[in-house]
Amino acid sequence: MTAVETYAQPVERVNIGGCPLDLRLHDEAIDAIRQRATSVDGNPLAVVSVNLDHVHHFGAGSRWYGTIGELPTTVEDGIEWLNLIDGAPLATQAERMTGTHWPRLAGSDLIEDILANAELDGLSVGIMGGNEETHAALRATVGRGHPRLRIAGLWAPSRDELSEHEVAHAQALAIAEADTDILVVCLGKPRQELWIAEHGEATGARVLLAFGAVVDFLANRIERAPRLVVDAKMEWAWRLAREPRRLATRYLVDGPPAYQAVRRGGPMGARRPLVRTTPPISVPIAGELGGRFSSAKQQASIAVVIVTFNSARHLPELIASLRAETADLNLRVIVADNGSTDETRDILAANPDIISIDASGNRGYAGGINIAVSRTHAADAILILNPDLVVRRGALVTMLGRLATSGAGAVVPKILDPEGATYPSLRHEPTILRAVGDALLGSHYPQRPTWSTEQDVDVEGYQHAHLAEWATGAAILIHQEAARAVGAWDPQFFLYSEETDFFRRLRGHGYTVWYEPSASVQHDQGGSGASTELAALMAVNRVRYVRKHHPRRYARVFHAAVVLHEIMRAYDPAHRAALRILLDRSTWERLPQATEWPEIPADLGGTIIIPAHDEEAVIGRTLRLIAPLATENGVEIIVACNGCTDATASVAREFAGVRVIEIATPSKAAALNAGDDAATNWPRLYLDADIETHPGAVAAVFHTLTSGDALAARPAFRYNTAHASSLVRAYYRARDRMPSTRKSLWGAGAYALSEEGHERFGRFLALTADDLLIDAAFGRGEKSVVATEPVRVNTPRVTAGLLAILTRQRRGNTQAGGTSTTWSTARELAGSIRGPLTLADALAYVGLTAWSRVAAALASPTTAWERDDSSRKI
Repeated sequence: MTAVETYAQPVERVNIGGCPLDLRLHDEAIDAIRQRATSVDGNPLAVVSVNLDHVHHFGAGSRWYGTIGELPTTVEDGIEWLNLIDGAPLATQAERMTGTHWPRLAGSDLIEDILANAELDGLSVGIMGGNEETHAALRATVGRGHPRLRIAGLWAPSRDELSEHEVAHAQALAIAEADTDILVVCLGKPRQELWIAEHGEATGARVLLAFGAVVDFLANRIERAPRLVVDAKMEWAWRLAREPRRLATRYLVDGPPAYQAVRRGGPMGARRPLVRTTPPISVPIAGELGGRFSSAKQQASIAVVIVTFNSARHLPELIASLRAETADLNLRVIVADNGSTDETRDILAANPDIISIDASGNRGYAGGINIAVSRTHAADAILILNPDLVVRRGALVTMLGRLATSGAGAVVPKILDPEGATYPSLRHEPTILRAVGDALLGSHYPQRPTWSTEQDVDVEGYQHAHLAEWATGAAILIHQEAARAVGAWDPQFFLYSEETDFFRRLRGHGYTVWYEPSASVQHDQGGSGASTELAALMAVNRVRYVRKHHPRRYARVFHAAVVLHEIMRAYDPAHRAALRILLDRSTWERLPQATEWPEIPADLGGTIIIPAHDEEAVIGRTLRLIAPLATENGVEIIVACNGCTDATASVAREFAGVRVIEIATPSKAAALNAGDDAATNWPRLYLDADIETHPGAVAAVFHTLTSGDALAARPAFRYNTAHASSLVRAYYRARDRMPSTRKSLWGAGAYALSEEGHERFGRFLALTADDLLIDAAFGRGEKSVVATEPVRVNTPRVTAGLLAILTRQRRGNTQAGGTSTTWSTARELAGSIRGPLTLADALAYVGLTAWSRVAAALASPTTAWERDDSSRKI
């Protein structure tokens, strides 16, 4: 136990276990209650009895800490709290600290004197709690003891009624209608205190007594412990023996930690972390712009920050819900677009009062926030919103009100899932024990201790406002001062864990985070997409977060706990993929990360040539991304159909600005040469018909060829192995680990040449491996792999399709001649082995490569072009 600080001078308040205690004698407490009950001035007075159960619920570090006056606020009105000593351990600790004996003042010790004074003063008393049978007995006993006492009413709300904010508020208004002067609230801890904090003012009562079991004592339904037991400080054991089922958890599980907190008690604020309040902000009565958003020069109550990436499906509903909120507040809406290729930009252009920023890349969620936040000046607060949600009416003014009255750094709302149910969005700080608990138990045993789970799933925790450690980042309202103090969001977290990091830094600056259930948003929860890569990124970013904030040894153990989490769920392909990546740190850099590209000018120019043979199934998805370059940026796009027998040409002609040429010969080289003959612009990107590339990647590659020394270049690429067989995925994992894959021009299905580079070889030869030939034609300083938005290479789904491609590639390598790369490939492959999993991948690579070599050697010279059709079904 730490040393106890004592006081040289008389004090009226101490802090024990994070709970403020007002030191009063019995008569002093009764007088304070009577004075407030008979006065028309001052705030309502709430009286609570502080015992170990109270410390458990409201002490420092507890769920409800800060909800009933433990923390400073920015406002002086509201309920005033009188916290009286009840439990024997608190009385003992207060005596240690002050050198003065203080009596226990339980509600049952005070209620008779309070009722007697109310009877004398002509005040009305209402009682909330119990049931109809208890109320009948209470009327009889109180009537006999206080015949002239005016009973305003007896109310017995159910737990469901208490959990519904609107219903509970209506109950408070009914109590006000009954002209209640003193309201005895007997709902048990913590509900009675929470109800008073949220609805007490609406009752109109001058005094509200959170007295728990008093309703049963008044009705003579519970017997007080004998005086001998009370004097021996064993009342808890007496009550436990009488009601073991109801009180065992309270006394035997929750009690000991609360007792330890009491024994460590100190003066007010002595053991409490720094709490930093934000400057007051005003909450307007109504908005001024009538459905319009504020401009960059106009003052706004809230600057709304939205980061979009192909968000066209959700964005209109979000914008409409924000316009409805302008009836209450002036809002400025700022959108940072991470390179959308759907209709997102058209939607933004149709809303000219939205400030739209082209991020010139896919900067990730944190990077997009940083870009947009730079435009949030002249606003009291910043609201970060996912694009795939809808703001429920009145949510923003409610959140701003909580921010204004609490002095918090940030406020988060209740999040509803698409069906309208409450989503468990609150979280605890990641720790090793929580990671292990979640790995082993997952969503099972949701009521387990908070030290064993990161997710807060307690239903009651989503019904009342309270402090939170952090919450999922779908909707966060941040005070402008707090945002400036914390600084930029960490861009190393491309997606996932960026909010965990921000909230931790916010708390580190002394700011609090409040959860406000009266404000809600409905979240689709699918706006970020879903893939094995994103599942792996989520797991890896958990480890990155802990590595950032903890020592190396701690981070290693946490990493092992995350690995355990994936092992326990390895029956699912996404978790198996995440497990492999977690175990191989060399693959982390190939997960989705921030990319950027130069601004795409209207006169970008250049040419894209797409050879296509019976590509009806895929040519549309390829052109959908890049076709706007033809109409908006002066890029020639030529689809060279060679020997097509399907509707490839018809599909391509549906895209404005795309030029289609058709030749009878089914030859890729002939198609490339025909495209060159038709083209007039430089540089030129040669793109396979099944490769998906972003316009920004095209601009970055063209910029590299026109502004530097490179004669040939290609964009970065990423294998898409979704739906592929295990053997196919193993092959591409091994291939992806090899350095030559990331340095050569082959493998991406896309390469570009400047005019000077093209002159190096002239016409394309009738070879299968054209990209291998191009790569061999240029030295290291003449070719470049451009770090930009990766093109998407859809791998075969089935092993037979992969073998067909490998066999074709082997024939192409033989045709091209040149130095064999067998030994260099073997060295790279051996160097990529880090353990049994990477060894298995390497063996799959060797086996499939060997099989394809045999097949190529046995194939007839007239064998047709082998190709995979399984990837074209995506």
